[in-house]
Amino acid sequence: MAPKDPLLSSLKVCVLNLQSDEDSTITDASRHLSSCCELLELVLRKGLQQPVLSLVHRDYWHCFEQLPHHDTCSRLSALSLAVEQTRVCRKLLSAQGRGRYLLRLALNRKTLPQFITHLLHTPRVLEWYSPTLSILRNEEFLEPFMSLLLVLSHMQFKLDMENCSFLDESCLLPVCEMYEVVPCREVGMVLRYLSGRVFVLELVPGSQAHVDKFVRPGDIIDEINGTSLRNSKCGQAGVLLSRLKGCPLSMRVLRWRAHDGTMYRPLVKLLRALRTENPTLQLNPAPLPNSVPPEQTPPSTSQCLKEGRIVNIVQFLGKASIGLFGGKEVLQQAIPQVLQQNLPSKEVLLDMKETHLTCTERSTKQELFEHHYPEISCVGRYGQPDYTIFAFCVADSPETPQSGFCCVALKASTIKECEEIVCRIAAGFKHTEWFV
Repeated sequence: MAPKDPLLSSLKVCVLNLQSDEDSTITDASRHLSSCCELLELVLRKGLQQPVLSLVHRDYWHCFEQLPHHDTCSRLSALSLAVEQTRVCRKLLSAQGRGRYLLRLALNRKTLPQFITHLLHTPRVLEWYSPTLSILRNEEFLEPFMSLLLVLSHMQFKLDMENCSFLDESCLLPVCEMYEVVPCREVGMVLRYLSGRVFVLELVPGSQAHVDKFVRPGDIIDEINGTSLRNSKCGQAGVLLSRLKGCPLSMRVLRWRAHDGTMYRPLVKLLRALRTENPTLQLNPAPLPNSVPPEQTPPSTSQCLKEGRIVNIVQFLGKASIGLFGGKEVLQQAIPQVLQQNLPSKEVLLDMKETHLTCTERSTKQELFEHHYPEISCVGRYGQPDYTIFAFCVADSPETPQSGFCCVALKASTIKECEEIVCRIAAGFKHTEWFV
């Protein structure tokens, strides 16, 4: 009977599990991804010998890093590019993190079998592995290992390479999302620095971040406008935000809650330390398996889901040009001007995002308009006789404001919903530095 290696047996099971996943594309949310990466890492470390009289602990990253130096032709160009991309990534601080990044890069590009083949054909690097312990130098184990890598290369991986700030600690990565903010005087986040991470400690009531409800206390600000905050010193994020005051912001946010709803494991100790500093920090317990998280509660009858977001179902009543003044004082005259046109109303979906709002006809899915909050000069509710009608004024042509303003009128289902929509739109533009 042919000998078996427990690592290869486990890796085979993991690869089969990845194949059996319902989604054809494997992302960071895939249940078996981290296990697969951990097993690949163990295989590449098995039998790796440490150098004599050296203070540096050798890892498999050092093997891949050496391969371009021993290249005699251009056949290693793909590996050279991947190694260089890994080396210059500022979010990686250790050889362990760089090795994991390179593995993810190779899975995305379907090049992992080629990388291992290059290693096997580089004797000066391959001799770092023990001939008796290593899978890479055992012919009976090498063939099934390469077969598994070939299977992986036929799968579709779509891993977020920018979400790599925790690769130094774990193959399991946090939920990572982008948060876009309109140009504002202040975002409204109180930040704390722990172990080179920038945590959101609390949100200032009434601020842009508090209104958007996108960032939560306990989350990590990983990047601002493309600038990494990994290994940041105290105050670094504040200095960066001060330089960008009045500019649109794009933040990469790492969630403290993992894909499965539990607390992200590598953050447990840091969150406890954060809570010691601020006992009022609320880290709600994970929901029960059969419960629905608050942010995923079913929408009301006047709301529906669109691309995972809850949007309002309202009636579009029309719009009308109102002249060169777009202040709130004109709304009470502008709304009747729209209603006097007696246009047939349209059922539309009003989606109020972090930086702009869109209006789409529900039946045809045709987009009627899209306006960024800085383009909106005022918003308000109609008075008697109908308190469910609301409207906002926007420049007819944002490029040439002197062309005048138009009033866009809509009708909500209830007075309460009308008030909520008006407040949400107002919150979107009242924090901005620029007004039309």
